[in-house]
Order: sequence, then structure tokens, then C-alpha cells
Amino acid sequence: MTVGDDDRTGTAGTGGTALAGARPERPRKVRKVGKQWPWWQELPILIVVALVVALGIKTFFVQAFSIPSGSMQNTLQVGDRVLVDKFTPWFGAEPQRGEVVVFRDPGGWLDDQPAQDGGASPNVISKALAFVGLMPSADEQDLIKRVIAVGGDTVTCERGEPVEVNGRPLNEPYVYPGATPCDDLPVGTVKVPKDHLWVMGDHRDSSRDSRAHVEEPGGGFVPVDDVIGRAFVVAWPLSRWSSLPVPATFDRP
Repeated sequence: MTVGDDDRTGTAGTGGTALAGARPERPRKVRKVGKQWPWWQELPILIVVALVVALGIKTFFVQAFSIPSGSMQNTLQVGDRVLVDKFTPWFGAEPQRGEVVVFRDPGGWLDDQPAQDGGASPNVISKALAFVGLMPSADEQDLIKRVIAVGGDTVTCERGEPVEVNGRPLNEPYVYPGATPCDDLPVGTVKVPKDHLWVMGDHRDSSRDSRAHVEEPGGGFVPVDDVIGRAFVVAWPLSRWSSLPVPATFDRP
């Protein structure tokens, strides 16, 4: 059988040259490099991306809050910035005894608070940073207190006595020096409804907390749904950087 031109193999001949049927080498593709933008055109895009990321962090993860009053002294001082965990509640975590939490006004709690001196009016940059959570907002209508009891607990707050939760007295070294646990606002014994909290400030003599609202609608209890998150660290000023752990007295059953 005569081998035709179309049946030649791709082996080289005696002279070292490729046969006519060998596959020709493909030309290499030249990768085109995209046009590089000048930095002043890329900068606005980077800023927008950073702001979107910051807004997402504020909404779902961590937000900064400013302490406006002395109701949580000495744990927190006026002007402190705390970081609040907003992430774990998405997985069903609920406030626990001893935690410091930020919550929305349950109804009228801020009405009897003295107006805070905000200083100079915030500028556009301050408002923008507050909007994305990079700094506290001057318009915040939230409160910060310590969770003393949760739904189903019984709290006893009598003059001259320590606070008791479910019949056990609390050892409260975090209470402001010279302040008493309950002397200024004794309320007797209360039962915390399901899905609610009983909260108190660490500076008891200067805190309009659950005790001050027992005669109002809601009975001084804070709905769990009103809790924004747990304050877990004092982030500013740097000289006061510290965590906010749960005191040992709340570790007991």
C-alpha cells in the first residue's frame, strides 16, 4: 500500500528536518496589560469600599459607643469608648448575668436623664464616621448597664442589704466606692419575666436603672430584643484599654 501525503507521521527525516505533516508551532498569545488608573482616580473607589466594609462591620459585628454619664463608674468613665459585640446574638446568644450591655430605651428611661453637653456640633466628617460605626454618634439614644438577672430570676434589693439573685447575695466589688447596693432605691423583691432583664448601674447612687422604673409600664425590665449587644472592651482612651469580663460572683449557679 502506498502511503499518501495525508498519512505521513510527524517523525523527523534522516536530515534532521521535520516532516511536512508535523504540527506547526502555535504563536504565543501576548497578554494585554490593563490600563493603570492614576492614584487620584483609584482613591475614591478605595474609600467607598472601605466605608461599605465599615458599615457592614457596624451592622453585623462590632460598634463603638460613647459613655455619656457616670452611672457605670468606676467600671466606665464619662467619655470612654466601648466596643459592643453585635455578632454573637445572630447565633442565638442572649445576655447573661454580669455582662455589661447596651440597649435601646425600653420606654421613657431617658426622659429623666439630664441633657448631656455634646460640646461643638459634629461636622460632616464626624457624622459620616459615626454612620459607619468608626466613632460614636452624638445622637445615640441608648443606655448601658450591667445585667443583674435574666428571665425567671428573682431579685431582692433591700435597704442595708446586698443585692440577692435567687436568694444568693452578690459580692459586688465593681460598685462605685462609697455607694450602697440598694439603699438609695430599694424595691423589695421582683420576679424577672421571661425574655427580659433586670439591669443596674455600677454607680448605684447615680444610676436611673431598673429600680427607678418599677412603677412604670414595663416594670423596669428590659426586653431582650432591645439589647444591641455586649460591651466587651474599653477601646478609648488608650490609657484605659481593658476588657469587661463577667465578675466572679455571677459564676455561681
